[in-house]
Amino acid sequence: MLHTPPNPMPPFRAGTRMAEKVVLVLGAGSSGPGWGNGKAAAVLYAREGAQVACIDIQPEAAEETAGIIRSEGGTSLAIAADVTQLGSLESAVEATIARFGRIDVVHNNVGVVVPGGPTDLTEDSFQRGLDLNLGPVWRSAKVLLPRFLEQGGGVFVNIASIAGIRWTGYPYFAYSAAKAAVVQATKSIALQYAGQNIRANAVLPGLIDTPLIYRQIAGAFGDVETVIAKRNNAVPTGRMGTAYDVAAAALFLASDEARFVTGVALPVDGGQSETMRG
Repeated sequence: MLHTPPNPMPPFRAGTRMAEKVVLVLGAGSSGPGWGNGKAAAVLYAREGAQVACIDIQPEAAEETAGIIRSEGGTSLAIAADVTQLGSLESAVEATIARFGRIDVVHNNVGVVVPGGPTDLTEDSFQRGLDLNLGPVWRSAKVLLPRFLEQGGGVFVNIASIAGIRWTGYPYFAYSAAKAAVVQATKSIALQYAGQNIRANAVLPGLIDTPLIYRQIAGAFGDVETVIAKRNNAVPTGRMGTAYDVAAAALFLASDEARFVTGVALPVDGGQSETMRG
């Protein structure tokens, strides 16, 4: 039976926390029915007043998210781009600036689990794990830092994972290594550019109920309902989080409310990472 994650978004409520901001969301589409982290973040930024550029390698996924934003009265732009290619990302950035005039926040949501421990991975699969999970953070920094410096500031919100700081029970060597690198890369950007009004923070989701897990995890580790129960039981709160939980944390870090917060790696995991301390 195909499990569709519950709709994690509360009823529409217009806010102003991101008013007059332009947000570039990399990985704004959803990989299946329901709400992925990037899709939820893009919609929530828009609900809080941002103009949002929805970037995804799948044109229809980018357009779906942009369409939701427009249906709620927001302003959005859908762009198909491959963020593993520097030129493709540069084109997406230029298209966004051409439409909105600037970019204030980049939200790095692109990430893919590449299963396998050290001895299971091939050279290609290991490199793929690094490039898909760490590469977009570097490319977005390379492209946007000069623009942020020119305009007097900007914000990076990078989606990492508690797999980057803790063993989670899954043999994801390349994914875990890349997400750990995302955490440190975020801190490096934050401290190098702290004096130039550029902030960088990471969100570390734990077990989140999104369409992606049913494509990548359920098939490899058992039937869907068993996997759901196991994941819920692994969280101290008794349930997985939702994409909205991740989006809400990202919204805070992107907003001016967090103007004195930089270099942070914020777990959004129902306390799961704390239970792994030893």
